[in-house]
Amino acid sequence: MLVTGIGCNAAAEVIHTEPSQFSPIVVYESGRERCMKFGSMQALGRQSCFEPATPQKMVFDYTRTMMTAMFIRPEIRRVLIIGLGGGTLPMAIQKVAPEARIDTVEIDPAVLDVARRFFGFAPGPRHEVHIDDGRAFVQRAKADGRQYDLVMLDAFDTTYIPPHLMTREFLEEVKSLLTPGGILAANTFSSSELYERESATYATVFGDYFNLRGGNRIIFAVNGELPDEDTLRRNAAALQSVLEPFGIDVDYQLTRFTRPGKHERTGKPLTDAELGSPPHTSHTSKGVVEWPTIRLAVHGLRADCMPTQTPALSATGPVIRPPLL
Repeated sequence: MLVTGIGCNAAAEVIHTEPSQFSPIVVYESGRERCMKFGSMQALGRQSCFEPATPQKMVFDYTRTMMTAMFIRPEIRRVLIIGLGGGTLPMAIQKVAPEARIDTVEIDPAVLDVARRFFGFAPGPRHEVHIDDGRAFVQRAKADGRQYDLVMLDAFDTTYIPPHLMTREFLEEVKSLLTPGGILAANTFSSSELYERESATYATVFGDYFNLRGGNRIIFAVNGELPDEDTLRRNAAALQSVLEPFGIDVDYQLTRFTRPGKHERTGKPLTDAELGSPPHTSHTSKGVVEWPTIRLAVHGLRADCMPTQTPALSATGPVIRPPLL
């Protein structure tokens, strides 16, 4: 089926729609890109895109930025990635750090199937994929005493980050998994009306952090002291040849490493008490849980037109939300 009006300048051809207990997964092609959407072609935003002719090249700016977490710590031996999408980040980590052990957590088995069939996702022998809720996995990993050098949080539903992955209590659970000097890299929105509250939540748990703003805001929080500028530059230079094939300009990315101002951390931290306490069992074993939460209302921007742009969000009271990613 040929669908028009979902991009700025080009029509898109839907090549597959995968049923899911959470939300239909639409795969379409537009120009050189193959992309994934949740819900329908009319839904705002894209969960993942790649170019089949150059699969290693990263289409989205935020994924290139997430990879620069290695400027903070180049040697990563154990990695946890929450949220799969098309598999861009786990495949890149697998390539850049072939000796690392990787756990990727995705709640929807249909997403895993689509990533394998249409986006070239092929986990290697040191890469394990877990079909589970991200927070439930983190809680079990904590109970098992697992430790990670890098945790990447890239889980979204049809509107924003699932709320149980935004709270102070969740970040404390993640911090407990980090080795000394370990990094939490989180993909968030620069235009969120929860921006100050998210900032305050990260500051409450980690203290200072790196705040890399574009259309998306990437937060790098460390279990320990942040490295100085000279250390970042030294590590970036050592990684330049490794990261270039992904389209990562290390000099440009270095300019984005800033720290939040005091005014950005004055909000009230987000908590389980406000957003709803999480269950201690997997969503996949007990069915979909409807979380009491805040409304995340989307306004205006078409993410298909500008992949690095993101919608504004507002907090307006409790609602029943879509199923979680």
